[in-house]
Amino acid sequence: MATIEPTGRTGFPSAPFTVNDLLEFPEDGNRYELFNGSLLVSPAPTPRHQRVITRLLLMLQSAAPPELECLTTVNVKHSNEDFYIPDLVVVPEEVSELVDLMYTPGDLLMAVEVVSPSSKAHDRSTKVAAYAEAGIPLYWRVEPMEGPRVYVYELDGRSYAGPVVHKAGTEITLSAPFPVTFDPADLLRPRG
Repeated sequence: MATIEPTGRTGFPSAPFTVNDLLEFPEDGNRYELFNGSLLVSPAPTPRHQRVITRLLLMLQSAAPPELECLTTVNVKHSNEDFYIPDLVVVPEEVSELVDLMYTPGDLLMAVEVVSPSSKAHDRSTKVAAYAEAGIPLYWRVEPMEGPRVYVYELDGRSYAGPVVHKAGTEITLSAPFPVTFDPADLLRPRG
């Protein structure tokens, strides 16, 4: 993952980067996000990362009430210089019916990031602050290399309280954005 600070280079969008600049980028398999106009470029997720996202998506989707849906890698526009692509979100289904390209942070009930070696700093600090500032009520950070562990942040005013940490090997029951029970270890277990 690389963060590219805005520069005045010719042939490349100039400082700061905007959502409109991102719409001109090539479809090259990378994930492009903006934080205060700075460009964050992430490679395609690893198989381990995808396993965690898929397992969590299936668990959440099976527990979600019919009016909510769980989606992966959606576009979230907070401002013209802040654009996020969470690994997983929970949104009201009626909102999804109206969204064409980009959600707003107010559409999201929860955002989830699965930490990769290349995304540690951003998932642990930058995104915590950005998602809280954007008003996303709930943020889960999943740390696969820690067993895995699930860190749950709940919005308290303009910042997140917590996090509350849930370790692998212990069944947990969370009530928001809807009741769900699982063992974080299940996020890495092979299907067979």
